[in-house]
Amino acid sequence: MDFQFLGGASEVGRLGMILKKGPTSLLFDYGLLPRDPPQYPLPAPPVDGMFISHAHLDHTGMIPWVTRRQDVDVVLTPPTADVADLLLQDSLKIADAEGFDAPFDDGDLRTARRRFRTIDFGDNVDMGELEVTAHPAGHIPGATMYEVNGAETSLFTGDLHTLTTDLVWGAKPVACDTLFIESTYAGRQHPERLKSEHAFLRKIEQVVNRGGLALVPSFAVGRTQDVILTLAKARHEVWLDGMGKKVNSIYVENPEYIKSVKALRKAMHHVSVVRGPRDSEMAVQGEVIVTTSGMLDGGPVLRYLEKIREDPRSAVLLTGYQVEGTNGRRLVEEGVIDMYGVTVDIKCEWQKFDFSAHAGHDELVRFIEACDPQRVVLMHGENRQILADALEGREVVLPQEGKWYAF
Repeated sequence: MDFQFLGGASEVGRLGMILKKGPTSLLFDYGLLPRDPPQYPLPAPPVDGMFISHAHLDHTGMIPWVTRRQDVDVVLTPPTADVADLLLQDSLKIADAEGFDAPFDDGDLRTARRRFRTIDFGDNVDMGELEVTAHPAGHIPGATMYEVNGAETSLFTGDLHTLTTDLVWGAKPVACDTLFIESTYAGRQHPERLKSEHAFLRKIEQVVNRGGLALVPSFAVGRTQDVILTLAKARHEVWLDGMGKKVNSIYVENPEYIKSVKALRKAMHHVSVVRGPRDSEMAVQGEVIVTTSGMLDGGPVLRYLEKIREDPRSAVLLTGYQVEGTNGRRLVEEGVIDMYGVTVDIKCEWQKFDFSAHAGHDELVRFIEACDPQRVVLMHGENRQILADALEGREVVLPQEGKWYAF
């Protein structure tokens, strides 16, 4: 078999991988890096099928580019299909608002939608000489690992989380000969999840007790739901704004892909949803606001941040990784953000909490050892060598974008 990364091998983002066996070529993920302007993977060659691991744009953002050019099925789980469609629509709105050319249009998105072929965990898909089986990857609801069986067995993890959270069950190892595994957190450990949750809730209690507002920027897909489930363990006035509202509805409609739809419904029952300007004003008078975007680069969060940025009683509580070049990274490194084209100081408190949906270094090592592959291909990471050094007795490949490899 041969493989080539079109993006996302030596970096986090714009992941795309070609796996080729004889005349059969498969494309796993095809995303973009959501910067301003976005960065794209190398052009995808003709393939026999596309397999999408999960809905985040760095894995899905270029699907319509492919389906405009090729009459090819896009295989994914139902929640991934619905959420990816939502995010792709939003990416077109952002392109229009920020004035850069999108790589596809509404017509291309409609074409992509028609090519979606939904499957469930455990289902098999035959593609030429290969059989592909879907397995849960943890990470977010609907996230999928793909086991590819031919003369040998390969496993493509997409983004991976091995620990069970309030939202999803953790991924289980799959025996394979070749393991293509993400390495986002190579060399880094996550603190114990319960300790992160307790620290998060304690900080909110402090902010509320001193008369401030806790603003929680949160990714709409996965993180918003995770945060809401955590907040349900305390009693605060919580408001929800942004795309997370629609994503919640999609997940509730696909209960088999979340750990407890009852718990998510119950948590949402205690949350007030912002539906207009009046609700927005009421939210600022409340205790906690959970809103997009998670990296402070747009959406309702800037409106709320503008109101509290000089209030020392209030706090911005970051819950996710802040990509280089984003407002969130500028806040962490410089204490400032770009607000509508003007650099402003953030004088309220800010703090970062680890709610990561990726496996940490030790969890990656344990997962790899349990899969027991002959060779490990490390992708989607900037510190891959650290993880490679921790793997003894196995062939380890650190692929570069654009280069073909054979095994």
